[in-house]
Amino acid sequence: MFYYFGYGSNMNLTSLRVKGVNPVTSEKASLSGWQLLFNVRHWFRHEGGMGNIRPCDDPSCIVKGVVHLIEDHELATMDIVEAYGVGYDRIEVEVQTESGPRLATCYVGIPVHLDDSCLPTQRYLNILVKGAMGASIDPEYVERLRTHPIYVRDPYPPFEHPAGSHPEFDAQTLSEHPLYTAVAGAVFDMKGARWEHEYLFDLFGGKDASLFHLKRLDTSDGNETDADIREDRLSPAQRACLNAYLHEYNAEYRYVGRYRH
Repeated sequence: MFYYFGYGSNMNLTSLRVKGVNPVTSEKASLSGWQLLFNVRHWFRHEGGMGNIRPCDDPSCIVKGVVHLIEDHELATMDIVEAYGVGYDRIEVEVQTESGPRLATCYVGIPVHLDDSCLPTQRYLNILVKGAMGASIDPEYVERLRTHPIYVRDPYPPFEHPAGSHPEFDAQTLSEHPLYTAVAGAVFDMKGARWEHEYLFDLFGGKDASLFHLKRLDTSDGNETDADIREDRLSPAQRACLNAYLHEYNAEYRYVGRYRH
């Protein structure tokens, strides 16, 4: 087993578990001499900047989070969901906990993906705030997260499927196309995408990604199902999330058809 220090969305146990990682134990922790930033560009630009940490010369700098004890076999899962080697590198830091120091693995942004002009979205900050509160991190730090400036973009109009005749896919036929992916009833070809998106081929290729995105909403409890999508049991926030990704997928990939749940 190994210790992992989560300072971003992985402070939140619900967020961590829906990524397929189930800690054995979790406790609040702090990392002195480092600062929290949101300067890792998300693969989809409407999601703003993601969490990152870097050393800080100011002795008052501190990053607070949660140190999780995780089974060794789940490191591979962590590497996938944290984009190890693509968006983030993996390092070891010494964090302080109420039960003593811990040497812990954590992920830091790779320079090519850093943009100090990035801001987090409200969705992302809400997940951090819930995680910090659940870990009983001090209220002053939680308030700093809660009041951090956010990235805001104009709402997307309702997505319209392109005109013309296009094939229809289901789970079986979609799986036969390893570079096709679906979201909210539309299928896209990821071939020719920006190099950053090549990392997503294994994650989304041949699959419907709708649940992946819904389970990363700040309102998610991790129990969403395909039936919720198929039977249209979605909240306005969930519909808005999927509509945004329809537009982003359409901008990044090539539309090729419809998907039937």
